[in-house]
Amino acid sequence: MAMKNDSSVIEFILMGLTDQPKLQLPLFFLLSLNCVVTVMGNLSLINLICLNSHLHTPMYFFLFNLSFIDLCYSFVITPKMLMSFISERNIISFTGCMTQLFFYCFFVSSECYVLTAMAYDRYVAICKPLLYTVTMSTKFCSLLMSGSYMMGCAGAMVHTGCMIKLIFCDSNIINHYMCDIFPLLQLSCSSTYANELVVSIIVVTVISASSPIIFVSYALILFNILHMSSPKGWSKAFSTCGSHIITVGLFFGFGMLTHVKPSSSGFVEQGKFFSVFYTNVVPMLNPLIYSLRNKDVRLALKKTVKRITN
Repeated sequence: MAMKNDSSVIEFILMGLTDQPKLQLPLFFLLSLNCVVTVMGNLSLINLICLNSHLHTPMYFFLFNLSFIDLCYSFVITPKMLMSFISERNIISFTGCMTQLFFYCFFVSSECYVLTAMAYDRYVAICKPLLYTVTMSTKFCSLLMSGSYMMGCAGAMVHTGCMIKLIFCDSNIINHYMCDIFPLLQLSCSSTYANELVVSIIVVTVISASSPIIFVSYALILFNILHMSSPKGWSKAFSTCGSHIITVGLFFGFGMLTHVKPSSSGFVEQGKFFSVFYTNVVPMLNPLIYSLRNKDVRLALKKTVKRITN
């Protein structure tokens, strides 16, 4: 995809998260710490899944991909975000901006589909345990993940392709810490109707494909749990689903707060605030949620530490 258009703008200036000088340094150290914890947490989870054979199951295959996506968030968003705190003009080239936009859209969409696959996996594990091995075969799981990445890539290509066709001829200052869709549309000199239509179509497609599967899966899981006679079965079912429900709630909750545009004039500042949770906090929390609440992950961590120390 050629990164050229008829714009006179060849670079953009990212305004960053805040323009208040007193907050620059504290936020820089806080978000740097966030980046370190995110990278270390997700890398650790990826390594644990690779090194421990008892984690080579469909559930942890999906978790591996979720951690990979969250790890990539850090490398796509955080470097330029941190630069805005320590440099007077945080410049990003037109090509760099479109590249960041592509990978941001790619990983966001892919994570939606991965979380959907994880919900279906938990449904089969709890409601159809005898068919779990047959249903969630290696081939089927690989197809689910391939489809997730392909759908994410297709959506990102459409978003980026439409953005490249816009003409930017006046201001090149993006009131954000990254190249997101709506802040870029505000700078366009040409009509953004097609872009807004594409955003609506893709968002509806992603939500329509993921939300019903997630809700139906957990509705059936809840129905199944309520008909279990053993309290031990309830506990096991809730423990296997609890981490995923928290992850889904955080991801879709902050995603909705970030991208659903209110009528108030403070949309941009509000969007920046919520997008920090969406792009920085949630990827940091995911490995902590799955490791602290998951007995298998804790056991794998103990085995790995023991293997290293001996």
